[in-house]
Amino acid sequence: MATGLTNLCPDIYAALDVVSRELTGFIPSVMRDPSADRVAKNQTLRSPYTAASSGGGDVTAAMSIPSASEKTISNRSLTISKFRFEPFTWSGEDEYSADQGPGSLTIRQDQIAQAMRSLVNQVEADIFSAAYLGASRAYGTAGTTPFASGVGDSAQIRKILDDNGAPKSGRSVVIDTTAGALMRTNTQLTKANESGDNMTLRDGEILNLNGLSFKESAAVLPVVAGAMTGALFNGAGAVGDTTITFDTGTVNTTGIKAGDIVSITGSTGGAQKYVVATGTTSTSGTFTIAAPGLLYAVADNTAITVIATATRNVAFSQNAIVLATRLPMTTKGKDLSTARELITDPRSGLVFEVVEWPGADMVTYHVRLAWGVTVFKPEHTAILLG
Repeated sequence: MATGLTNLCPDIYAALDVVSRELTGFIPSVMRDPSADRVAKNQTLRSPYTAASSGGGDVTAAMSIPSASEKTISNRSLTISKFRFEPFTWSGEDEYSADQGPGSLTIRQDQIAQAMRSLVNQVEADIFSAAYLGASRAYGTAGTTPFASGVGDSAQIRKILDDNGAPKSGRSVVIDTTAGALMRTNTQLTKANESGDNMTLRDGEILNLNGLSFKESAAVLPVVAGAMTGALFNGAGAVGDTTITFDTGTVNTTGIKAGDIVSITGSTGGAQKYVVATGTTSTSGTFTIAAPGLLYAVADNTAITVIATATRNVAFSQNAIVLATRLPMTTKGKDLSTARELITDPRSGLVFEVVEWPGADMVTYHVRLAWGVTVFKPEHTAILLG
């Protein structure tokens, strides 16, 4: 005998096309690791991380073998920490009443589509949060939407990825719809004879610019900055330093937070914007910035300026961010569910489980997904401010 889920499945995809859907640029752009998908709840998957090589020298002939300094091997970790479901319930009376109108089957199809929409948005938001918190450096001006007067911002954000050694392939920039709208107003993108393609003009898509695939996401939002002011370097900073020692700072309870962006002027090279990895609420002490650290040496008493609240558009190579998704596990024996079906969302590619739980004269449905996300390579991730 066919269950309610068997009857629902053929038409759920049609419902997905009708239900409103937010833009999801991150999910199709990040790396999916099959080994990570097998991580148990709250179990940590660790990937080795090696620092840049140092301590080299000139090759000279000798009868003794030169010693090598110890290299520290650290790691990046990923945990599947989100186990989420979206529920809805039908009683016999509800079903009978709906069948006198549009039909209970049609409504349940839309409810499943809305549940999948909610979970997709949660995954997208988690990737955005991990991405801006785990980025290396930033470019742009807080409060100024990029691409207002051309597409040169794409070259600058590419420069950060190039300088940090990110792979040339699989690069994406996920932006908000405000920046996307400005990109579409640039005539060199909408004139096929100038852009070499008619994607933006005919299809409303954003072109691949400077080797970067631009996508839009509803998850890209402004991030409130911390409130540290007046901080100065306490001692000089060397190229590659990630721990910043400061004094004379003025802070409130927010201090300087992970994900904040600080502007620091090097002894050469001008001001650079670095992403804070670990913050502090102290008026002096240390905070850390993400790898690869300071791009230029910094003199003692150099000012540290926290960039104001701004939208965080994110540029990254695919290997920089890992998303692990799977279905929540059930017992090997029989549980109380009467049906389980797997449904792939054609928009995001995520696979969901729909479970039917019977009760007394009613049925509850759960749409379920487990996931975790982390930035494995901060150097291959950068922020384009807006």
